[in-house]
Amino acid sequence: MQRSLRLSLSLSGVAALALSNGALLPAAAQEAGSAEDLGVMEINLKDAVKFNWGFQGALQGAGTPNQAGIGGFLPLAVGDNSVFFADVLLNANFADYGGNSSIINTDVAGTTISTSTRLGYRWLNSDRSWMYGVNGGYDSRPMNTGGTDTGVNVSGTEKSAFFQQVAVNAEAVSDSWNFNAYALVPVGDTEQQLNSVYQGGSLDTYGLDIGYFITPAVNASVGYYYQSGDLGEADGSGVLGRLAYEMTSGVTAGVNISYDEAFDTRVSADLKVRFGGPSTTAATKKKWENPTINALTASPKSRDVRVHDILVYRRELQCGIDGNCIFVPTDRFIKANPTEI
Repeated sequence: MQRSLRLSLSLSGVAALALSNGALLPAAAQEAGSAEDLGVMEINLKDAVKFNWGFQGALQGAGTPNQAGIGGFLPLAVGDNSVFFADVLLNANFADYGGNSSIINTDVAGTTISTSTRLGYRWLNSDRSWMYGVNGGYDSRPMNTGGTDTGVNVSGTEKSAFFQQVAVNAEAVSDSWNFNAYALVPVGDTEQQLNSVYQGGSLDTYGLDIGYFITPAVNASVGYYYQSGDLGEADGSGVLGRLAYEMTSGVTAGVNISYDEAFDTRVSADLKVRFGGPSTTAATKKKWENPTINALTASPKSRDVRVHDILVYRRELQCGIDGNCIFVPTDRFIKANPTEI
């Protein structure tokens, strides 16, 4: 019930945002020029919306791994003012930096393969000054773990965990502004034992990002998110910021910074390289640079399965009749500082 309520609130916020953009449109159009002035109305979407593919990579963030992989955008049906599409990512997940766990306590070990799929629909308004879109899909994340960065000795790290989620996303993009609302909802076995001491849980995450195109190639955004998990330790709000720069056609680099009470401050970077798409000869390149047209074939955002871990079991010394003693986990749930174990 809580997840359904939060999801409804997130989507209600997107609906309100879409209704309110009518008030922003005249001012934005006045600053940037009309769609007719920019030649957007003359573009045939069958020429602009093409299959593209490429590579992406990202450094670890708040509950997300170091990763690199391949992806592709496939238009399934292109209309006069809309596109129905599929987008698929396949990433290799690598080990955390030494002594810096991406999931709070336990170090993620490499290498596993995660997947992300999206089906979506995007459309332009009557004068093509705004692009709207909705998409949804499924994400998976196998995870290997090693030691800890808390000084706690653990065993049982040879077992892999597997997390998965469903996701929905709503977006709106103009020449100047861009909005992205999302809900990431874990499914299946959302809490799993990672080792003899720590348990990991995938996070429900609901967020809204608001961005502004400083130039057609530079986008700055700020966002708010709320995260929760059945383990309860990471529940709360967070904020994030991002600066993305399209260095050349199809090559975009970004820097991200986030803060919440569970993960504290996390800084990460990412790089995306895409091939294909419409012709970019000198004669035709400029008309594809409009953000609303570019947004039709952009890979959807917010696709990582976010995981955190928590100290679950107190360890007690138990001795056998032979006099040998070992520490074993008990069935008593605690939330304690590792030094108290």
